Order: sequence, then structure tokens, then C-alpha cells
Amino acid sequence: MSNILAREHNVSEIIISEDKLKNRIQELGKQITNDYKNKKLLVIGVLKGCFVFMADLIREINLPCEIDFMYITSYNKNTISSGVINIVKDLSIDISGYDLLIIEDILDTGLTLETLCTLLQTRKPNSMKICTLLDKPSRRKSNIYADYVGFVIEDNFVIGYGLDYAEEYRNLPYIGIYNQNT
Repeated sequence: MSNILAREHNVSEIIISEDKLKNRIQELGKQITNDYKNKKLLVIGVLKGCFVFMADLIREINLPCEIDFMYITSYNKNTISSGVINIVKDLSIDISGYDLLIIEDILDTGLTLETLCTLLQTRKPNSMKICTLLDKPSRRKSNIYADYVGFVIEDNFVIGYGLDYAEEYRNLPYIGIYNQNT
């Protein structure tokens, strides 16, 4: 995508192109396929930001799997997490006996995932791992880490490929740094 078009979408810099996203997701799919052979895989998407990544990722997992979603908020139309976790939509199935793979768009402070993992562990899954498209370790405030990471990024507010600012820009086919000065 041209820099002119990126500027029209309030993107100051494209940091992960469509091609890089596709290639890395194929690699993650192969790794997850190998790791979850002979397991009862339930892929749980943390909405809303994960939906593009999760859709592409599950098509790269060459195993039977079930999916479900949770909708958790912590940003409330800001560029910094409020730290207050709100579960808007819970899972629709009993997860006991499943091997969970939690899909997240971005692992930032880790507070959301820490709260989520603590909650899900009480529901007695066989195992639980985290797959995040983006990891921003410089912002970590909890002791949680992803088992599968698409890309490690610097401390910038990013949009595109499911990630938003105030519910906009999720449809961009790349990951870009949001230009907050427009």
C-alpha cells in the first residue's frame, strides 16, 4: 500500500506488511498443528481485535478444532488500557477437558490475559496456551507470556488487521502505527 494511502488512514508507518503477516501466520499454523496433535483443541478468540488473525490462523491449523469467543474490554476508546477488565461476552461451552489455545491480537500490559487465564483455569481445561499476533513486552505489568508470538513490536499504538482506534481501522490489511497527531 502506498504511503499516501496509509496517511489517509492515519498511519504514520506500516510496520508489518500483508505478506509478512501471511508468512508468519502460516508458520504459526504449522507449529500449532504439530503441538496439538492428538489433543482436543478449542481455539478461543478474544474479541474484537483477534477476529482477522484468528480467521487466518485457524485455516492454517491442519487439525480438527472447535472455536468460541470471549469479548473483553479494557481500552474504552483510548490508546492506553484502563486496567479495568470487563467481560462483555463469555464462552458458550463448557471448556473442561479441552486443550485451550487463546488467541489475542496484542499482548500489552498482560493484565487482560492474566485475568482471563485465571478465570479459565477455574473451569478445568486440560491445558491452556496463548497465541498473540503482537507482543509488546516493554509495557508488561503482569507475569504472563505468550506461547506463540507473531511479532514483537515497540511501544507504539498500532492499528489494522483487526486492531482499532475507537472501533475504526480494523479493516486495514497491514499493521501500522496510528498517527495520533491528525
